[in-house]
Amino acid sequence: MSPTLASLVQHSSLRLAVLAGEDRLDVPVRWAQVSELPDPTPWLDGGELLLMTALKIDAADPETMRGYLRRLSAAGVVGLGFAAGVNYEQVPDALVEAAREADFPLLEVPRRTPFIAIAKAVSAAIAAEQYRSVTAGFEAQRELTRAAQSAEGPEVLLARLAAHVDGWAALYDASGSLVSAAPAWAARRAGRLVDDVVRLHGRQAPASAVVSGSEADDRVELQTVGGGRRARAVLAVGTGSPLGTAERYAVNSAVALLTLTTERSRALHDAEQRLSAAVLRMLLSGEDGHARAVAGNLYGTLLDTPLRVVVAETAPQSGAEPPDPEAPGPLEALADAVESAASRGGESVLAVPDGSRLVLLVADGGGGAAACAAHARGAEGLAVGVSAPTGIAAATTAYKQAEQALSIARRRGASLVEHEEMAAGSVLPLLADDAVRAFAGGLLRPLHEHDASGRGDLVASLRAWLSRHGQWDAAAADLGVHRHTLRYRMRRVEEILGRSLDDPDARMELWLALKATHSAEPDRSPPEADGRPRG
Repeated sequence: MSPTLASLVQHSSLRLAVLAGEDRLDVPVRWAQVSELPDPTPWLDGGELLLMTALKIDAADPETMRGYLRRLSAAGVVGLGFAAGVNYEQVPDALVEAAREADFPLLEVPRRTPFIAIAKAVSAAIAAEQYRSVTAGFEAQRELTRAAQSAEGPEVLLARLAAHVDGWAALYDASGSLVSAAPAWAARRAGRLVDDVVRLHGRQAPASAVVSGSEADDRVELQTVGGGRRARAVLAVGTGSPLGTAERYAVNSAVALLTLTTERSRALHDAEQRLSAAVLRMLLSGEDGHARAVAGNLYGTLLDTPLRVVVAETAPQSGAEPPDPEAPGPLEALADAVESAASRGGESVLAVPDGSRLVLLVADGGGGAAACAAHARGAEGLAVGVSAPTGIAAATTAYKQAEQALSIARRRGASLVEHEEMAAGSVLPLLADDAVRAFAGGLLRPLHEHDASGRGDLVASLRAWLSRHGQWDAAAADLGVHRHTLRYRMRRVEEILGRSLDDPDARMELWLALKATHSAEPDRSPPEADGRPRG
């Protein structure tokens, strides 16, 4: 341990005697310094044991000694050693009384003990402490390396690290979610630091931060883990005091080992992505048997349970600055969130980046699917389509469903659309698409041009006739005209458009065209006599 005043007093060869400040001897001594100046404080750093003979100061004057000790205490000096038998045969009473009043440690140094002996003792103790710290650090490094090689994952390494720092340790993944904590009770404490971890993730790695906890004597140090500018994980270490040399060695070793493990996992992840792409191609080609054979146990039970196909897409913002290649894009952030949530729930995910798209296969009703929906709804510049639940035999159909849902999400400006929403909703909102309106306008343009010439009201007549399913009397009554007049108008519609109204496809297209154009136009119906618009 570091030298203290108490350890120097107990040093048999020094023969030091305590004259004051007996209850403050446990303070560490950073150095032993000799000075005869009346005010040596400008040349001190704090933590020194000051040694003097009172060559240039009146040690017998009480007021002088009080001021002298006040200056030493304010500068952080931890004790005063006074050499007896040099300028004074014994320690002056004025100095002893001033030291006792200030409760300042005062040591008597006998004449036969040179100051250099005290300095050497302090230096030797500091060197021994440094050697012990380095040795303990190397031992921690060896133990942590063995733990990192364990098949049990980072849990063993965190447990060893927590023991070495006499505190707790936790690891967070790329999304800021807690992966593991040791001891077990630390998980609750580590869970409160998620916001701090996310903020640290936003900084360029390597980065660190010290967080003062709400618990008494709780000091938490956060360090990023990863070899690039983007953090792959964050390590949290909680202790009751600042880290010493040995503890710092242990933390640095843990960060290095976790970085190696993370980068190795990243290489395996890249290989897994290539395999996932091959498995997905087989599934979409209807070769689910081959896909199962290639996947093996890589995806657990994912291919044997109901799953959903997710297709996510993003596009670069026009005029935006080029993205940082180390920063996670929207698709990568989505993949991290889904994979982290699935991992916490013991699920598997098949994730395949495809240019500006990301394709995911997630377990229906699982944590991965829930994380996908939550992340997509809170992200910007991201559109996500989700298929209905299905098995891998119908993966091709599910992929088409996800693409259709993605298309609807883009048209609506929505972040996420599920296939069930399309099936349960109406097709009419789809008519708001500009391409559909352009088609409808072109189809009905001849009728609008005819009506604009003042030769009839074919558009309104066609709408009334189609809304009454071709019932002449009902449609004519709605228009307030004779049914023969309506028959004449419908013949004119057929002549102008060159299409038969007996054709159900023609009726369907004309009705949808009327709905598309009508939804884009303001209601120009004249008000009724009571001021209300006509229905």
